[in-house]
Amino acid sequence: MDAATLAEIEAIKQLKARYFRLLDTKQWDAWREVFSDDFTADVDGGGVHPTIHFASPEEMVGSNRKLLATAVTVHHGHMPEITLTGTDTATGIWAMLDLVKLGAGFRGYGHYHEEYVKRAGRWQIRRLRLTRLEVMPL
Repeated sequence: MDAATLAEIEAIKQLKARYFRLLDTKQWDAWREVFSDDFTADVDGGGVHPTIHFASPEEMVGSNRKLLATAVTVHHGHMPEITLTGTDTATGIWAMLDLVKLGAGFRGYGHYHEEYVKRAGRWQIRRLRLTRLEVMPL
Protein backbone atom coordinates (compact mmCIF):
# COMPACT_ATOMS: atom_id res chain seq x y z
CA MET A 1 0.00 0.00 0.00
CA ASP A 2 1.17 3.50 -0.67
CA ALA A 3 1.56 6.17 2.02
CA ALA A 4 -1.65 7.99 1.07
CA THR A 5 -3.72 4.81 1.45
CA LEU A 6 -2.11 4.04 4.80
CA ALA A 7 -2.83 7.61 5.97
CA GLU A 8 -6.53 7.25 5.10
CA ILE A 9 -6.73 3.89 6.88
CA GLU A 10 -5.07 5.42 9.95
CA ALA A 11 -7.59 8.29 9.89
CA ILE A 12 -10.43 5.73 9.95
CA LYS A 13 -8.77 3.91 12.86
CA GLN A 14 -8.61 7.23 14.73
CA LEU A 15 -12.31 7.80 13.97
CA LYS A 16 -13.25 4.45 15.48
CA ALA A 17 -11.05 5.08 18.52
CA ARG A 18 -12.96 8.35 19.07
CA TYR A 19 -16.25 6.47 18.66
CA PHE A 20 -15.38 4.13 21.54
CA ARG A 21 -13.86 6.78 23.83
CA LEU A 22 -16.66 9.31 23.38
CA LEU A 23 -19.35 6.64 23.89
CA ASP A 24 -17.78 5.31 27.09
CA THR A 25 -17.10 8.79 28.51
CA LYS A 26 -20.66 9.91 27.62
CA GLN A 27 -19.56 12.87 25.46
CA TRP A 28 -22.78 12.72 23.45
CA ASP A 29 -22.47 15.90 21.37
CA ALA A 30 -18.93 15.01 20.31
CA TRP A 31 -20.03 11.39 19.68
CA ARG A 32 -22.66 12.67 17.24
CA GLU A 33 -19.85 14.12 15.12
CA VAL A 34 -18.40 10.69 14.30
CA PHE A 35 -21.58 9.91 12.31
CA SER A 36 -22.57 11.26 8.89
CA ASP A 37 -25.93 12.98 8.54
CA ASP A 38 -27.24 9.99 6.53
CA PHE A 39 -26.08 7.47 9.16
CA THR A 40 -28.10 4.32 9.94
CA ALA A 41 -27.39 1.39 12.24
CA ASP A 42 -28.55 -2.08 13.24
CA VAL A 43 -27.38 -3.32 16.63
CA ASP A 44 -27.79 -7.03 17.42
CA GLY A 45 -28.90 -7.53 21.01
CA GLY A 46 -27.33 -10.97 21.20
CA GLY A 47 -30.38 -12.44 22.89
CA VAL A 48 -30.36 -9.78 25.63
CA HIS A 49 -32.68 -7.58 23.56
CA PRO A 50 -33.94 -7.68 19.96
CA THR A 51 -31.96 -6.06 17.14
CA ILE A 52 -32.38 -2.30 17.29
CA HIS A 53 -32.54 -0.20 14.12
CA PHE A 54 -31.48 3.45 14.23
CA ALA A 55 -32.67 5.53 11.27
CA SER A 56 -30.51 8.58 12.01
CA PRO A 57 -27.52 9.70 14.03
CA GLU A 58 -29.84 11.71 16.29
CA GLU A 59 -31.83 8.57 17.06
CA MET A 60 -28.65 6.59 17.84
CA VAL A 61 -27.18 9.29 20.07
CA GLY A 62 -30.47 10.16 21.79
CA SER A 63 -31.29 6.56 22.59
CA ASN A 64 -27.83 5.81 23.98
CA ARG A 65 -27.75 9.09 25.92
CA LYS A 66 -30.94 8.05 27.69
CA LEU A 67 -30.23 4.32 28.08
CA LEU A 68 -26.59 4.57 29.15
CA ALA A 69 -26.71 7.81 31.17
CA THR A 70 -25.59 6.18 34.41
CA ALA A 71 -24.30 2.84 33.11
CA VAL A 72 -20.61 2.01 33.10
CA THR A 73 -19.60 0.86 29.62
CA VAL A 74 -16.31 -0.28 28.14
CA HIS A 75 -16.08 -0.80 24.38
CA HIS A 76 -12.98 -2.11 22.60
CA GLY A 77 -12.41 -2.65 18.89
CA HIS A 78 -9.61 -4.86 17.60
CA MET A 79 -8.07 -6.20 14.41
CA PRO A 80 -9.59 -3.78 11.88
CA GLU A 81 -10.01 -4.87 8.28
CA ILE A 82 -10.34 -1.57 6.40
CA THR A 83 -10.75 -1.31 2.64
CA LEU A 84 -10.83 1.95 0.70
CA THR A 85 -13.62 1.57 -1.87
CA GLY A 86 -13.23 5.01 -3.45
CA THR A 87 -11.54 8.34 -2.84
CA ASP A 88 -14.08 9.21 -0.16
CA THR A 89 -15.59 5.84 0.82
CA ALA A 90 -14.39 2.82 2.75
CA THR A 91 -15.60 -0.28 4.56
CA GLY A 92 -14.37 -1.86 7.74
CA ILE A 93 -14.88 -4.84 10.02
CA TRP A 94 -13.76 -4.66 13.65
CA ALA A 95 -13.71 -7.45 16.20
CA MET A 96 -15.31 -6.06 19.34
CA LEU A 97 -15.72 -6.59 23.05
CA ASP A 98 -18.12 -4.59 25.17
CA LEU A 99 -18.88 -4.60 28.84
CA VAL A 100 -22.16 -2.96 29.82
CA LYS A 101 -23.13 -2.52 33.47
CA LEU A 102 -26.82 -1.86 32.92
CA GLY A 103 -29.28 -3.88 34.97
CA ALA A 104 -27.64 -7.27 35.52
CA GLY A 105 -24.99 -6.29 32.96
CA PHE A 106 -23.26 -8.29 30.24
CA ARG A 107 -20.06 -8.78 28.31
CA GLY A 108 -20.47 -9.11 24.56
CA TYR A 109 -18.24 -10.31 21.73
CA GLY A 110 -18.82 -9.77 18.04
CA HIS A 111 -18.06 -7.58 15.05
CA TYR A 112 -18.77 -4.09 13.81
CA HIS A 113 -19.40 -4.01 10.05
CA GLU A 114 -19.16 -0.41 8.86
CA GLU A 115 -19.21 1.93 5.90
CA TYR A 116 -17.36 5.22 6.04
CA VAL A 117 -17.64 8.42 4.05
CA LYS A 118 -15.21 11.33 3.83
CA ARG A 119 -16.83 14.74 3.60
CA ALA A 120 -15.10 18.11 3.92
CA GLY A 121 -11.84 16.26 4.57
CA ARG A 122 -13.19 14.29 7.54
CA TRP A 123 -14.08 10.60 7.79
CA GLN A 124 -17.41 9.67 9.40
CA ILE A 125 -19.34 6.45 9.97
CA ARG A 126 -22.24 6.22 7.51
CA ARG A 127 -23.48 2.69 8.22
CA LEU A 128 -22.97 0.50 11.27
CA ARG A 129 -24.08 -3.08 11.81
CA LEU A 130 -23.10 -4.75 15.07
CA THR A 131 -23.33 -8.54 15.11
CA ARG A 132 -22.78 -10.52 18.29
CA LEU A 133 -21.23 -13.96 18.58
CA GLU A 134 -21.66 -14.28 22.34
CA VAL A 135 -23.27 -12.38 25.19
CA MET A 136 -22.35 -13.41 28.73
CA PRO A 137 -24.04 -12.12 31.88
CA LEU A 138 -21.79 -10.42 34.44
